[in-house]
Formats: sequence, C-alpha cells, structure tokens
Amino acid sequence: MTERFADRREAGRALGEALRRLDLPTDAVLLGLARGGVIVAGEAARALGLPLDVLVVRKLGVPGQPELAFGAIARGVRVLNPEIVEELQLSPASMDAVARNEQAELERREAAYRAGRPPLALRGRTAVLVDDGLATGASMRAAIEAVQALGAARVIVAVPVAPPGACEELAARYPGIECLALRTPDPFYAVGLWYRTFPHVTDEQVTAALGAAAPG
Repeated sequence: MTERFADRREAGRALGEALRRLDLPTDAVLLGLARGGVIVAGEAARALGLPLDVLVVRKLGVPGQPELAFGAIARGVRVLNPEIVEELQLSPASMDAVARNEQAELERREAAYRAGRPPLALRGRTAVLVDDGLATGASMRAAIEAVQALGAARVIVAVPVAPPGACEELAARYPGIECLALRTPDPFYAVGLWYRTFPHVTDEQVTAALGAAAPG
C-alpha cells in the first residue's frame, strides 16, 4: 500500500526535493492553490529558496449537490467538466449564478490573502502550480489556463498525490506543460486519504504562509 504523508508540510518538503531535480530557473515562482496548496507550496518554496504566491481557484458546485463540481474558476478563467454539464443538463443561467457567487468569494480571498500586495508578475517566468493533490483536475485546469493567460513561459504542475493517469491527462490537454505527482496510488478514492493528518486550512494560515515567504 502507498505510504501516506504525515501532513501537508511533510508533503511540501518532499515536493521541494523533487522539484530541485528539475533545475528550475532562479526567477521561477511557486503558486499555491488556496487553501491547502499554499501550505504545501510554502514548504517547497522554502526548500528551494523561491518566491511564493497564491492562486485562488474556486470549484463550481452543482446546484443542490455542491460537492459535485461542474467546473472551476480562477482569475479571469472558467473551465467546465463537460461530462457533468451534459449528464445533468445544467442550464447556462444556473451555471452563471453559481459562478457569480464563487467569483465574489474568489475576490474576497484574493484581497484577504495578499493584504494589499500585488500578485507576482508571471510573464516570461516559470510558474509552478502546487496543490495538496489532484482529484477531478478541474481546479488545476483553471489554474493552468490562468497562468498561461498571464504570460507564464513554462508551466509545471506539482502535487504530492494524484490518481493514476492524471498527469498524462493534463499534459495531453495542455501540450507543453510538465506534471509531477510524487505518488499515484490505485485505487485513489480521495486526496485526504493519503495524509495521516489533513485538517481544514484557515484563511489565517494561508496569510501567514504567504507572509513568511521569500519576496518575488
């Protein structure tokens, strides 16, 4: 059986060691997907001596079934899970209503986490997108499209754990990206099962991780 990580911090340190072998440029930026991904990315950034920023991504939950995502949004980007949209015959109006609510929360979190600091510039730089794991991939797809729109020259997805084939699916959808998953257990079930401790991450913890990071 695949060994579990103790917690997000241990996973982040392991991810940092794996990223070190990719010979990242000195202007690379680690972007943690809020909330949990920021804790992982903070440890990896510290190990690598690289700057850290936050990328807020919000899942779009099916009306009445919010745990089931029909897509996700990031800054200026919306991606959909077409299979879910088609299977449940979701109307554009219902999806727009969910997206508006999530956009408001996205903007609130961006403002709270950065405390007035502008986002780090990504144009021409290597952007390393870090989360505590991949599940459906909708959030990471939104993140990839967001940093591509912001002009990142190289995009690397880096996660401690993912389902088998998840990295290959992302690379096929977005030619040119790189994807690193430390562990790909089968069966996968859920991200949280692969951590011995997987607590809820607060806004305050995200803000503290960002504040402790190296400047970009």
